[in-house]
Amino acid sequence: MNGSLWQSARMRVFVTGAAGFVGRRLEARLAAEGARVIGTDLELDVADGARVADAVSAARPDAIVHLAAISFVPEAESNPRAVYRVNFLGACSILEAARRISPGVRLLLVGSGHVYGAADPGVPPFDESSPLRPDSPYSWTKTAADLLGGVYQRRGVDVVRVRPFNHTGAGRPDRFVESSFARQIAEIEAGLRPPTIEVGNLDAVRDFLDVEDVIEAYLRLLDPKVPAGPYNVASGEGISIRDLLDLLLAETWVRPEVKLDRARWRPANSSVGCAERLEKATGWAPRVPLRETLKRLLDGWREAVRAV
Repeated sequence: MNGSLWQSARMRVFVTGAAGFVGRRLEARLAAEGARVIGTDLELDVADGARVADAVSAARPDAIVHLAAISFVPEAESNPRAVYRVNFLGACSILEAARRISPGVRLLLVGSGHVYGAADPGVPPFDESSPLRPDSPYSWTKTAADLLGGVYQRRGVDVVRVRPFNHTGAGRPDRFVESSFARQIAEIEAGLRPPTIEVGNLDAVRDFLDVEDVIEAYLRLLDPKVPAGPYNVASGEGISIRDLLDLLLAETWVRPEVKLDRARWRPANSSVGCAERLEKATGWAPRVPLRETLKRLLDGWREAVRAV
């Protein structure tokens, strides 16, 4: 990371969703760069505009990173009212607090590559000019928040609309597909599960990054010299869920049966992003090979299973 962002004064960064998978790591990286981090999580109802305004006012931030969200798609589908409240109204609260209380603050509004919907396998990666085609309650709320961020940018708020694609690593919750596979493998190795892995549709294609690469992108986008606007954070390369499972199985000695779980099955489609705009603006590029990321994920589950 170029240290110029952190020179001259200790930057104060207000982070929502700070106890989450990304938030914990982001706080640590920001602190290592010399920033003063003011993190908040479930204790702050981000949909409550007055409370958010009070929190931002007390933090007196130079930058805001808004991570708080319901991010698991099936959870969003089962409770669309809650996902609307957290994902959309939460973004409304943060944007308005930035406009009224902290004019000039750099605001990273962390959205999702899901705003583009999905395509047939083999279609070129989505870039920032691709049409927004949300196809689930989760992606609709993220799209609405993203578009609202554009409105606030035109009103003078320094909003960076971040559109990260799939990212993973040790500690990723097992409700997400790659982490579910890793946990099942670790439990099979430990003799805690029969030698069977339950899967959904393995033909879906996704774009995976290491969580540390994504955090590096966020740090670079905090630099006020980087133009505001939308930025994909993506590898530009798709991998089928079948191949991803094979990479995990290459890291273990067990050879489990792969069994279809109908409850996990979804139609096959593709979601791959192009991050050329981010690379040109910041010099960012993914560094961690996917095989290494998945090994760390599996090792993390091995440690967790041993602890149990």
